[in-house]
Formats: sequence, structure tokens, C-alpha cells
Amino acid sequence: MSQFAANLKKLPGISHLAALNLLDAEGRVLVAIENKAGSQGSLAVYNHLAQTFGAITPDAARKGLELFAEHTEDARINPGKHPNIDRLLGLIESKETLRIKHVFAV
Repeated sequence: MSQFAANLKKLPGISHLAALNLLDAEGRVLVAIENKAGSQGSLAVYNHLAQTFGAITPDAARKGLELFAEHTEDARINPGKHPNIDRLLGLIESKETLRIKHVFAV
């Protein structure tokens, strides 16, 4: 089992979520991370960061990079391959914070 997969098993469940909207300082939706195949790991990580830090701060982003484990190095080597990790790297560099809005499944 990969370290990322092991980390995911420790995070809160996401079955109650349809998506997470990431908001800029003005409250505009920058991107939605949907609860669908291919993005569920990112949704779980971002949800955990939001619950722990209250927003995606630079400190939250650092923790997120730890949770993404082996995918973080792959993202550094291959920019654009992992946009949700690229976003965390960018937040650390820019020292910006994104707010989170949970979109609950019905």
C-alpha cells in the first residue's frame, strides 16, 4: 500500500460531501473538488485540512503536501499533473489562504 493510501485511511469520511468549493478572499469560487473517481483522495485531504485549520492556509498546505506523500514529489517533477497539489505548492509560495465551502450530498 502506498503512503498516500495509508494516509487516506486515517482521514474523515467524505461520503456526505458532493464537493468542496475553494474560495478566494472575495468569496469567488476558484475551483470545486468533486466527490468523484479521480478526485476523492484530494477531496478527503482538503476536507481534513479545512476541518483542522479552518481554511487552506500556508500551514494547512504544508500539512496537505505531507498527506499527499509520494504524489507531492511527482507533482514537483511534473507540474500540471496534480493540480490539487500544485495549488497547495502555490499557496505556500504566495502565502495566500483559500476559504472552503462544503457542498453536501443530497
